Amino acid sequence: MGCFRVLLAIIFPPLAVLDKGCGPLTITTILTLVGWVPGVIAAIIFCTKSDD
Repeated sequence: MGCFRVLLAIIFPPLAVLDKGCGPLTITTILTLVGWVPGVIAAIIFCTKSDD
């Protein structure tokens, strides 16, 4: 996870998980609408998750 992705996850969380698929994008968007901090946490979790 690069510095740009971390910055993007902090500033606008849904944009950081755009390439991860529909599920993470939907969850991150909903959590960002509920509160900014849960959206950031979800985006960082989804971005650090490995694609095995």
